[in-house]
Amino acid sequence: MASCRAWNLRVLVAVVCGLLTGIILGLGIWRIVIRIQRGKSTSSSSTPTEFCRNGGTWENGRCICTEEWKGLRCTIANFCENSTYMGFTFARIPVGRYGPSLQTCGKDTANAGNPMAVRLCSLSLYGEIELQNVTIGNCNENLETLEKQVKDVTAPLNNISSEVQILTSDANKLTAENITSATRVVGQIFNTSRNASPEAKKVAIVTVSQLLDASEDAFQRVAATANDDALTTLIEQMETYSLSLGNQSVVEPNIAIQSANFSSENAVGPSNVRFSVQKGASSSLVSSSTFIHTNVDGLNPDGQTELQVLLNMTKNYTKTCGFVVYQNDKLFQSKTFTAKSDFSQKIISSKTDENEQDQSATVDMVFSPKYNQKEFQLYSYACVYWNLSTKDWDTYGCQKDKGTDGFLRCRCNHTTNFAVLMTFKKDYQYPKSLDILSNVGCALSVTGLALTVIFQIVTRKVRKTSVTWVLVNLCISMLIFNLLFVFGIENSNKNLQTSNGDINNIDFDNNDIPRTDTINIPNPMCTAIAALLHYFLLVTFTWNALSAAQLYFLLIRTMKPLPQRFILFISLIGWGVPAIVVAITVGVIYSQNGKNPQWELDYRQEKICWLAIPEPNGVIKSPLLWSFIVPVTIILISNVFIFIIISVKVLWKNNQNLTSTKKVSSMKKIVSTLSVAVVFGITWILAYLMLVNDDSIRIVFSYIFCLFNTTQGLQIFILYTVRTKIFQSEASKVLMSLLSIGRRKSLPSVTRPKLRVKMYNFLRSLPTLHEHFRLLETSLSTEEITLSESDKAKESI
Repeated sequence: MASCRAWNLRVLVAVVCGLLTGIILGLGIWRIVIRIQRGKSTSSSSTPTEFCRNGGTWENGRCICTEEWKGLRCTIANFCENSTYMGFTFARIPVGRYGPSLQTCGKDTANAGNPMAVRLCSLSLYGEIELQNVTIGNCNENLETLEKQVKDVTAPLNNISSEVQILTSDANKLTAENITSATRVVGQIFNTSRNASPEAKKVAIVTVSQLLDASEDAFQRVAATANDDALTTLIEQMETYSLSLGNQSVVEPNIAIQSANFSSENAVGPSNVRFSVQKGASSSLVSSSTFIHTNVDGLNPDGQTELQVLLNMTKNYTKTCGFVVYQNDKLFQSKTFTAKSDFSQKIISSKTDENEQDQSATVDMVFSPKYNQKEFQLYSYACVYWNLSTKDWDTYGCQKDKGTDGFLRCRCNHTTNFAVLMTFKKDYQYPKSLDILSNVGCALSVTGLALTVIFQIVTRKVRKTSVTWVLVNLCISMLIFNLLFVFGIENSNKNLQTSNGDINNIDFDNNDIPRTDTINIPNPMCTAIAALLHYFLLVTFTWNALSAAQLYFLLIRTMKPLPQRFILFISLIGWGVPAIVVAITVGVIYSQNGKNPQWELDYRQEKICWLAIPEPNGVIKSPLLWSFIVPVTIILISNVFIFIIISVKVLWKNNQNLTSTKKVSSMKKIVSTLSVAVVFGITWILAYLMLVNDDSIRIVFSYIFCLFNTTQGLQIFILYTVRTKIFQSEASKVLMSLLSIGRRKSLPSVTRPKLRVKMYNFLRSLPTLHEHFRLLETSLSTEEITLSESDKAKESI
């Protein structure tokens, strides 16, 4: 009965330990995925996220609404509800946009899968939201066939313009081929020799606005594969068209065009013309956001100004000027400048009716930098124009002007398409230096590990039953990791962090075109430290696994010898496999992003010199997942499994020959269990408990994790060095000699022999007191393992 109870107890312990481990690891992995997905979506602003409603975001002191909402808190509807008209069903349509019908052309038509009709949601003269009539398309026409038709001078341009607008209404489906065909058709409509009607041109402007909603990748493929100048031709025609609107304007969500006409009998043109674009509640342009003022003294931007252009015309015979604003730079595909952020990059074009040879107008501009000021700092900017000859940005004739009002100022001596290419530096919140607990724990671990390595090597021949090789390698890898962690985990760029993104700190004499809109100061040393930390932590976990495997062979499979060349085999695994993992990880990342000067940040973080945290949509491709989390999780699961087997079959198995009291026996079992848990790295499971959302609970587990793992080296020193008889004996001798020297100087010669004898007898008793805590001593019963077999196996190491 006693044996049955003992067996049931062991089974219960094994089941409980296994379930707890599985639950902790499973919850930990689940929390990692959840926290990565939610990490980027959390607002860094101090303003409550619920202040901005209906998907609005708080940016730079105001709510930026989606197109479907407006108002201070994005609570005013700006859309037309779902509707059905003439047999066509339409979903919700934002004001100013055409909504595609849910009915699409059949599979057997040329326009298969595209909407059969579109419907405009607009504002009436009284400001009321209303739906316009349905425009039905031709399912037998597509962009390719329309491109062929428009070449015919007799082609009906009104119908073609309407068909192209319908075919481009769903921007998510537009491919590079669709964009190329559409721009060629629109180019023919704006061709002055074709004499298209004003209505056809206005519908073509809607098409251009819809094209600018297509993906950036599609436009990049257009620029890379196009055999003609479709995009460049369209840009030129937009400039020309801006001179033909009289004093009217055409405003669509992604493009606004406005003209100013000064022609009259014996009239003299104005000397200065100012064009302004005001900030809106959303990122779309609206008809009430553009203004033209003539005969002004200069620029006068205010808090609502997004950009402003001043034409200084020295010759007064200018009769017409025009302006074009692009909501983004997708038509301007640069080969030298790459935009990686999602900040809107507006392009402004100004043109006069003067001949190119007689161009005399100069341009002053101000741009309000639009970016997330909580996460980024404005690093620099360049005043540029679009060179139609090189099809790229150029700085000729443009320079930066210093201002004190928070705007970016530029001046150019010619008119064309202008932009400000801004570069940002991410405002990293570098963590504080390691706290006292981490420093003290790591210092104790480094000291304990160094003493353990020295002790294990010096006394190897005396200790015939010691597990030297695996323990020494584990201690060496852990020692190097702790040293790297203490002295190298902090990024030295932390000391270069500027206080703020003040525009006045920008170098106004440098107007060079940047290569990208986000920069990071490279730090190869931090990358090397991250790779070394990655390597030595993997080495530590690998030797944890090898320790588990070795103890399994020594304690469970006692009657079978260790495999041949076991030491060489585990050495190659312990030091070689992590090196292969790190080399492959760095090699793959460099091969994929080596041309990018900031490729390091695909491998490591900027805040600390450690592996990069993946983006929400890049978890599967993350180096942190495959080169660290997955292998460490596998090692921990296998180590816990072996730990349970050893605990049940060896450590907590009842020994019939045990003569000590139950209290001492339990203490010895607990210490033995802790000894095995430490070298197995079981305490690292606590890291998964740090992923809970509750801050107070997470702090508690963080301190527990820090306490157990920063002092892991100290634990090894106490359990595997201090508790040995050899160390206790040598320490007793050293202590006795030190005390005897001190007593010899302070006490009379008559009392020295008595005190020496008493101290000697006291120190002689220390090994006896600590003998109860020898590793695994009480667990090795005659039923499972004999000392002679274990000694022979251990001596082979």
